[in-house]
Amino acid sequence: MNAPTSATRAVLFDLDGTLIDSIELILRSYEHTFSAHGLPALARPELVAGLGTPLWAQFRACGVADDEVPNLVTTYRSFNLEHHDELVRPYPGVLEAVEDLARRAIPLGVVTSKFAAAAWRGLRLVGLAKHFEVLVGADDVERHKPDPEPVRRGAELLGLTADACVYVGDSVHDMASARAAGARAVGVAWGPFEDASLVTAGAERVLAQPSDFGGLLVPSASAPSASSLSSPAGPST
Repeated sequence: MNAPTSATRAVLFDLDGTLIDSIELILRSYEHTFSAHGLPALARPELVAGLGTPLWAQFRACGVADDEVPNLVTTYRSFNLEHHDELVRPYPGVLEAVEDLARRAIPLGVVTSKFAAAAWRGLRLVGLAKHFEVLVGADDVERHKPDPEPVRRGAELLGLTADACVYVGDSVHDMASARAAGARAVGVAWGPFEDASLVTAGAERVLAQPSDFGGLLVPSASAPSASSLSSPAGPST
């Protein structure tokens, strides 16, 4: 695991659970898929545990045989696309917070385990696409979160090394990927993962609200802690 050594110059974001509220859509898509294929439903906490990793990896982790995974992926994507626009929305305050970073000419990118086309669709739907210079999707890399490759690729597309970036995400897989890449890892409290689990996975801090994005270029050691940061031991919202 590498520690960041350069001054932070850019911000990379996860998508689902960080910038856009798509968790209900994702969970319903899983539930529909398991039902359609006659498979036993998993409890939502079990599904949440895999969020942040690619779709096919999550199905394999649920015990689906390799030769059945493509069929489940097709069913999932069909349901997900059909209901996408009605169930996806930005988290309150995200639009304004990202716009503030863009006005300051801070390089911004998205690193997600979704396929790139689906990720751009979500960003366009909520009005965020224009602010991001680069996007790394599951189809852009060979290895996926928690591997460091996606975060390193995002930094590379911005013309930087990972240690010049902070990666903001809602899952333990995001934190692990950032730390392994040598980027700063920052969690958000409004996703489905507990704050304490994000800190255990390597988050230097957990942001309580999107307005805290404005302080992301300040390393945690010198950042005011403040009430704007949620307690690492507290539950996520």
